[in-house]
Amino acid sequence: MPETTSWSLVQTEFPEDCNIILGQSHFIKTVEDLFEALVTSSPSLRFGIAFCEASGDCLVRREGNDEELVAVAVENAKKIAAGHSFFIVLRNGYPINVLNRVKDCQEVCRIFAATANPLQVIICESSQGRGIAGVIDGFRPVGIETDDDVENRKQLLRSIIGYKR
Repeated sequence: MPETTSWSLVQTEFPEDCNIILGQSHFIKTVEDLFEALVTSSPSLRFGIAFCEASGDCLVRREGNDEELVAVAVENAKKIAAGHSFFIVLRNGYPINVLNRVKDCQEVCRIFAATANPLQVIICESSQGRGIAGVIDGFRPVGIETDDDVENRKQLLRSIIGYKR
């Protein structure tokens, strides 16, 4: 007889001036290695990390250099409560600044989202535990960009954010 599973949608919550990274890892030292990757990426970066341990004590492990952001990461990790998932909250930096360092951590298996958009996490739950099936990142498209939209995009990248010259 097949096992019964349930599905749910979890809305993440984080400050407006922050970005988040949601991923999956596999080992207790994940929080320490992610801390090292983030803290060495920029002296102005503020962050909090929470990791849902999936064996042993099954605790939410936490690290960071900003107690407010650590608390935000922990609250989201508790709501998601999926084994071996991790939640990073960033301030004074963007995922693009740290994502390769995060992905280069030996324990990291996958990244589900790296965003400042509203994020919903699709959860599947069985008698064994909970897992992340996917995410809903932001909103659906409402059209195709016009020539003016192209110019606005280029202006944003070059003048406002400073990523292109």
